Amino acid sequence: MIAIFFNTSFAQTQKSLDSINKYIALSKNSSLDLKQRLNYSLKSLEFAKILNVDSVRLRVQRNLSLMYFFNEKYDEYIPINKENLDLGLKLKDTSAITVAATNLGSYYRYTQQNDSSYFFYSKALEYYGSKEISENKAEALLYVADIQQLERAYVGAEEDAIKAITILNRLEVNEDRLQLYWNLYNLLAIISERLTNYEESLENYDKSISYAKQMDDGFIYEVFSINNKANVYRKSEKYDQALELYQGLLPLRPKYEEEEPTFYPTIVINIGKTKVESGKYDFYDVENSFKEGYRISENLEDDFTLMAAAIELSKLYLKHGFKDLTIKFGNEALEIANKVSSNEYKMEALLILSEVYEGEKGKSVLREHIRLNDSLLNEERKVRDKFARIKYDTDTVEKENARMSEQLMWLLAISGGLLVTFFLLYIIITQRARNKELRFEQDQQKANEEIYNLMLSQQDKVDEARAGEKKRISEELHDGILGRLFGTRLSLDSLNFSEGQEAIKNRATYIKELMTIENDIRKVSHDLNTDFVSGSGFMDIVSELIEKQTVAYQLDSSFDYTDDINWESVPNKTKINIYRIIQESLQNIYKHANANSVKISIQLKNNVICLSIIDDGDGFDVNKSKKGIGLKNINSRVNEVEGKAEFNSILKEGTEVSITIPYKN
Repeated sequence: MIAIFFNTSFAQTQKSLDSINKYIALSKNSSLDLKQRLNYSLKSLEFAKILNVDSVRLRVQRNLSLMYFFNEKYDEYIPINKENLDLGLKLKDTSAITVAATNLGSYYRYTQQNDSSYFFYSKALEYYGSKEISENKAEALLYVADIQQLERAYVGAEEDAIKAITILNRLEVNEDRLQLYWNLYNLLAIISERLTNYEESLENYDKSISYAKQMDDGFIYEVFSINNKANVYRKSEKYDQALELYQGLLPLRPKYEEEEPTFYPTIVINIGKTKVESGKYDFYDVENSFKEGYRISENLEDDFTLMAAAIELSKLYLKHGFKDLTIKFGNEALEIANKVSSNEYKMEALLILSEVYEGEKGKSVLREHIRLNDSLLNEERKVRDKFARIKYDTDTVEKENARMSEQLMWLLAISGGLLVTFFLLYIIITQRARNKELRFEQDQQKANEEIYNLMLSQQDKVDEARAGEKKRISEELHDGILGRLFGTRLSLDSLNFSEGQEAIKNRATYIKELMTIENDIRKVSHDLNTDFVSGSGFMDIVSELIEKQTVAYQLDSSFDYTDDINWESVPNKTKINIYRIIQESLQNIYKHANANSVKISIQLKNNVICLSIIDDGDGFDVNKSKKGIGLKNINSRVNEVEGKAEFNSILKEGTEVSITIPYKN
């Protein structure tokens, strides 16, 4: 019996492993759409759960994590990576630990949760090992250093950035590593600037510029570094050098404006700021510079550059005694700072307003400035302490890893001796097992026969149940419904020879009886088909989206849709893209159209879903705006579902977006 169990268990295990490998291979097939690949990955997880082997499950879930990321399912992406991290720690799989921890650190960095991001990147660094030389480790050190810089823990940030550069110096140069070099030297320059080590900051910016020039697409990085270098010259009161660099960037506007349209107004503001700080300036000249930056950033809806322009205008007007203008732009800067959560600009705006407001109001604003400053200092101390504790824990783990490595060498030597011993024992046991092999095969054949007989018995029971159900339905139709139909038919036949009110009344009674029989037949049919589902849920979701968006955007709206579309049969990919197209269009109308109302319609014509979105806004030149991100997004989504998009717009009258998508019912 032991042999029977062993062979059956082995066969089941092999079958599960084959299924896992098959579905993982399908999930990696780039010719399939992302949703299909995710479904195959989920199927591989089902077999991994049946197998219940941690190492296999970790392999499957690492692949599933990638599929969740590609499908932008971040609510599932985070838990699966945390589970992978726990499994990696349990199995002591350093590769799985570093990948899962890096994935989590990257996600929390993207969502600006710096403390969580720092924790997981530090966890990854614990398991890279102190002597490991890899691009991934250098990248993790860069992100840890950047987070520390943002939280003003400059000493730790500088140490980790230098560690990353040391690793890169031992690797072969490629495009990705050139960008890492640029990021690291740019970061070191920022740290030196914050610590007022201006000469060192300039040297690091020069190095970042040299790496940008070596990159195939490094122009934008180069001009960023030049602007930052000019900022250092300005802060170190070398105003002529700063102005020379800033003004050298102005003629390059056509090259960087498409990729970074907010860069030009930033430079214009920096030029005006430098002139004011130098003390050698014409009031109207710098006022025009700040106003130009203000106007462009306002048109671009760039809050940060707009806030900077407002601050500089308020400082200029304060310096020249224009109280009302100082208050206007100071309050505007304060309002934007609150909106974008910029404490640095908020403090500066409060300080400016405290100087222009009189009496108790001025004192109140100054107290708010002091309170915010103290609060930020306390928060910075807490963050630095937290980072220090995590770094201490990381160093402790690295020392423990070194000690464990030494113990591992001894363990391997002992294990080698034991393996030789076990090999000899295995030969002896195998020789004995061969003598029993024939009996095992006979027992296995007997067990297979028993299983086959059991399957036949089960099939008989299933067939018996089906026959019983057929008999029940037949009896119900014959004895109940057909009998009543026969009786009603005879009664109606007898009335063919009758006239008058009594006959009409009797016919009505029998017609009612026929309706009752019809309902009974419908009930039997319903019992045979219980898979009916409603297809109205998607329209409820779209209606809710339109209602919420238009209320938030203060738009009058109407939504008209047909009930001819069976949304349950429409692929989820199509429904998601229709939803996103409507969402994107409403955002574009709110941002750019200055519209008062929008009309949305979903109809079915000639087996084609027709989506129409009409607004009464400003309109735009369709030919000039084809490169816009909004139109690109809509066209991309329409292409995904094999549809067509058409944009018709008349200036000052409005825009109509017409989408047609094949209806595959």
